[in-house]
Amino acid sequence: MTSPLRALLVDDERLARVELRELLSEYPQVKVVGEADGVASALAQIEALQPTLLFLDVQMPGEGGFELLARLPERPFELVFVTAYDAHALRAFEVNALDYLLKPVHPERLARTVARLAAREQGKREPVPGTARPKLAEGDMLFLENGAKSRFVRVDQIVCLCGAGDYAEVVMADGSRTLSSRPLKEWESRLPERLFARIHRSSLVNLSFVERVDRGLSGGGEVYLRGLAAPLLLSRSHAAVLRERFG
Repeated sequence: MTSPLRALLVDDERLARVELRELLSEYPQVKVVGEADGVASALAQIEALQPTLLFLDVQMPGEGGFELLARLPERPFELVFVTAYDAHALRAFEVNALDYLLKPVHPERLARTVARLAAREQGKREPVPGTARPKLAEGDMLFLENGAKSRFVRVDQIVCLCGAGDYAEVVMADGSRTLSSRPLKEWESRLPERLFARIHRSSLVNLSFVERVDRGLSGGGEVYLRGLAAPLLLSRSHAAVLRERFG
């Protein structure tokens, strides 16, 4: 990297900011240019300092990290979440976060984050060893960003996902639908294989919501899901896989 990333630390805990600043001092790729203890001060600092990297606490008194992002329609910075949640309790999938760090931040884990930052800045597409995004688990929480209706959802409450070009529509058990900017292929790579299966090039389903499968003469068919009025198409190429999963 020709010049260091200009980092802003946003955390209501002063000691947490001090510790992270000290850890980051080991990396010339990152220069801490400011700190903020809440959403209001973060907005002011972002405008004044124009950081290129944000270390953002998820949970803060009053408004938290996601409320801050909701006020920033444009984000000309890399984003790393810092959270006290268990690693399996929060996956900020829909906010284009580069990574997340679990409190207390461990030096080895921070090193992987900085390596990913360096790779991103250098325009590399190959994964950095040890930094691949982990698979989601059934009980994980996702943050689905959809304007004012953004919210947390459980992975196992996703009924299906339907491809829409470079986007995917996420259908939940409560009937809500959210258009995700993540393509179906990326969702498939992250969702737990035990629970989700591709049934068509344009759809991915939660097997626990499958009520019945009607076979067609051509070898494909239709898949009926609990809570959905209309069935989804089952392609011939995916029918055998589905039979095997239910077998």
